[in-house]
Amino acid sequence: MTEVARNALCAPSLSAHTYDVLTENFDFKMTCEPITGVLPSIAISNPVPNTDTASTVSGAIHGQALVSRALRNRVKGVDADSCNPGGEDSFFVADIGEVYRQHMRWKLNLPRVEPFYAVKCNPDLKVLKLLARLGTGFDCASKKEMDLVMSLGVSPSRIVYAHPCKAASFVRYAAQREVRKMTFDNAEELYKIKRFFPGAELLLRIITDDTGALCQFSMKYGASLHSVEHLLKLAQDLELNVIGVSFHVGSGASGGNAYVDAVRNASKVFDHAAALGITLTTLDIGGGFCDENFEEIASVLGPAIDAHFPSTVRVLAEPGRYYVATAFTLASHVIARREVPQLDSIMLYLNDGVYGNMNCILFDHQKPVVRVLTHRNRYMYGLPDNCSGHITASVWGPTCDGIDCVTNKCQLPYALEVGDWVYFDNFGAYTLSAATGFNGFNDQCDVIYVCSESGATSLLNK
Repeated sequence: MTEVARNALCAPSLSAHTYDVLTENFDFKMTCEPITGVLPSIAISNPVPNTDTASTVSGAIHGQALVSRALRNRVKGVDADSCNPGGEDSFFVADIGEVYRQHMRWKLNLPRVEPFYAVKCNPDLKVLKLLARLGTGFDCASKKEMDLVMSLGVSPSRIVYAHPCKAASFVRYAAQREVRKMTFDNAEELYKIKRFFPGAELLLRIITDDTGALCQFSMKYGASLHSVEHLLKLAQDLELNVIGVSFHVGSGASGGNAYVDAVRNASKVFDHAAALGITLTTLDIGGGFCDENFEEIASVLGPAIDAHFPSTVRVLAEPGRYYVATAFTLASHVIARREVPQLDSIMLYLNDGVYGNMNCILFDHQKPVVRVLTHRNRYMYGLPDNCSGHITASVWGPTCDGIDCVTNKCQLPYALEVGDWVYFDNFGAYTLSAATGFNGFNDQCDVIYVCSESGATSLLNK
């Protein structure tokens, strides 16, 4: 059977059993009838390096089969009538092979850009370990995130402390741990760094046009272009080492134009620095990358970087959701139901909601699609009609707060009942990383790991 591990944002113990699941070759001991007719159609836009399209599609389909089997085994083993309190809690299934494929896809489409994974997006230990073994860097914004990454043996040179406004104690801690690369966007931050970490390697974060992004950051962070010359001169006067420029076009960018404009503006900052006698060597293009439009963005971003920056300039990025969104699937249990005859509708109550792993609804502007996993012992993972139909429902989380609503209205193929399960795919970004224990409900969901890529398994078993 697969291992179930609790995800926690703390320094891990890398004991041998932590990764046992990756040595089992996923030989699931099935206690239920064979899976038939449950594999979804898979759309793969681009092959990864050293593979052809067929093998890439094969890997993705294999991953879906492993996810399906893990989901089925888990829910089959839950008896809501006799399990311990919380035994029917929601849980994740994560295909680590999907993270591996996304990395290969990145290297194919943006070979010049070094990914520094944004830990805040999903601090799952197996994800972090795989990315560390793949040689990525890490974007950290706090002491805890730095500790988590370095506990996996990652060198501080592979970390960008990508927070423009840091607590003084955290700056001191970064100095102690020799995490040198960090961002700034204001004069006060320079004075702070001068006092507590004068040997830091600084990236000046500039403002961008992020109006097309899912989550906008420029209202909070980023120096305006008319202020960069003053900041560069101040850093020079303070004898601080500014090595480059960073920007972030917003989480969940809608297209490549924002990146192209930001790259062009960053090159202007390089010119300002050169006029002051400062040689910049690094460009950090931030995050915002998504699975669904990655090739579209890369096709304009890569040429823009090459047009404005010589090959001697090092280029970093801070992808988060791109790596993990499609790798995680969340399953949740229907714990209660109410009929609303006047609206010809039903209200379904799950044991997960916006205070738990559905926090992405509030904080990440997501609109999760409710898909039926089981109904009256029928298994429906991957079936094309599991998220549409003639039954109108609203879906709610388990807390006593009225804001805890997963969706006000959706259409389902069946009037789900207490004991049925639903699932949410593409649920790895800004979900389990921000779950809370509000109202006393579980904020540490189990994660069942599978791996559809032998290369990932080999790396994790080193």
